[in-house]
Amino acid sequence: MAQSIGWELYRSLLGVLQQGSLSGAARELGLTQPTVGRHIATLEQQLGVLLFTRSQLGLLPTDAALALRGHAEAMASSAAALARLATSQGDAAKGLNGTVRITASEVVGVEVLPPIVKALRDQQPGITIELQLSNRVQDLLQREADIAVRMVRPTQNQLVARQIGQIELGLFAHPAYLAAHGTPRSLQDMAGHAFIGFDELTPYLRAVAQRLGVQREMFTLRSDSDLAQLALIRAAAGIGFCQVALAQRSEPPLQRLLASEFSLQLDTWITMHEDLRHSAACRVVFDGLAEGLQQHVAAAGSA
Repeated sequence: MAQSIGWELYRSLLGVLQQGSLSGAARELGLTQPTVGRHIATLEQQLGVLLFTRSQLGLLPTDAALALRGHAEAMASSAAALARLATSQGDAAKGLNGTVRITASEVVGVEVLPPIVKALRDQQPGITIELQLSNRVQDLLQREADIAVRMVRPTQNQLVARQIGQIELGLFAHPAYLAAHGTPRSLQDMAGHAFIGFDELTPYLRAVAQRLGVQREMFTLRSDSDLAQLALIRAAAGIGFCQVALAQRSEPPLQRLLASEFSLQLDTWITMHEDLRHSAACRVVFDGLAEGLQQHVAAAGSA
């Protein structure tokens, strides 16, 4: 029986898990509360397990419901990707249409992608673009996004990947900060300065930190937001890491420090699920991102 369970039942299950109540799930899903309740009861009957218990705090999920959550989220992502792909299959004579979701890091999404997205929209106004900005690597296989801009080499076999080039990361400070506190001439001189860096050490940051020879305790200003770190550097609050091209674009340009000790080349990739090669909208956005990012990489190399 479980094999014939419809998606709408799992959709209601996910809604209740996310909202914590039947009424909240109903509002989120655009259904009535009795309908959501019937969906949960039917799902419990067909699966033969209890999914929620009632308490003064609302509906509490059982272990069975929590075990199903990840699969329901994957189904929701696939359903959303299917809808985006279906809407992109319009009449070519009328121009491309559809929705394409792009995921990128915060700093790339804010500092690099906006003019690229504008150019794409100027060329294809029928395409809706969604930007999902996060330093967490979104899972394209689970269809959390359609296209990803990443600074690490993709490893999944089911992805179409294009290497854009390398972007150099260096150590920078605002001229006003250096005027007030002096310019460090060696790694030892950094001990007397406000050093901006990460707080939580993720696996990616651990690899970067090892290559640059830094550790969390060295930072006197800490944030896990790349945008916050960049804003602190631009506000003359301290010394931190920044893409070379972004440092040169700042006003005034940020000054690079200790280039021989602090330099890291970040591989830049664009990836999408191989199934989306059949989506004209995704192909156009993929190619447009590649072109725009190649220009950004070229600017970084000439800075």
